Amino acid sequence: MEYRDDRAPVGEPLPQDEPPHPRPARVLNAKTIAYFGILTALEIVLLLWGSAVPVGAGGASLNFSLVPIVLGAILMGPVAGMLLGLVAGVAIFVMVILGAQGPVFSYLFTMQPVMIALVCLVKTTAAGLVSGLLYRLIQKRSQKAGVFAAAVAAPVVNTGLFVLGMLCMSGAVEASAAEFGFAQSSAIAVILLVFVTYNFFIEFAIDLVLAPALYTVIRVLEKRFAKRKKKI
Repeated sequence: MEYRDDRAPVGEPLPQDEPPHPRPARVLNAKTIAYFGILTALEIVLLLWGSAVPVGAGGASLNFSLVPIVLGAILMGPVAGMLLGLVAGVAIFVMVILGAQGPVFSYLFTMQPVMIALVCLVKTTAAGLVSGLLYRLIQKRSQKAGVFAAAVAAPVVNTGLFVLGMLCMSGAVEASAAEFGFAQSSAIAVILLVFVTYNFFIEFAIDLVLAPALYTVIRVLEKRFAKRKKKI
């Protein structure tokens, strides 16, 4: 029997080379780092700007940082949304310590510093994570529905966890109401009337309008850059 290059008999197929192992996808690339840096800067700017816009009673202010958190969750995934939410939570907590979130939160911090820290850190972090997971789940069927679901989820999760955290320190909430001259005697009344009534609906509307609009703009710009690269 004749042999060919000592690998297989003549007439028999040569053994196939093993296919190369696929390279693991890089989580961090130039585009991801750029997006994360831009969105982080944007959420800090929006936090500072929002803190200067009091809404309702008690010195509550708007949280515009949910918009870049939602965008990050859509563009880069739930982990990025979670990290952007964590950055926003840390920034909010620092602002509470410095008194930039209003006198009520400063008072609550003196009474329940650990709980206030947990509320600040957890609510925006969870909002980014849930937004990213919902988008990833729904966009397989409809990208537009996934974008709107992510935009809606952020303020719902953010406000829901905020209310839950406030209820866990109901005594401090009622004490703060008495300290600042509010007549409400129950914690849930103070939370709903002082913190949630205006904030939630305005934040909900902002996210519902701005996040999908900004996402559309980013996608259009990405397509244009991709066309330029092909021409080059």
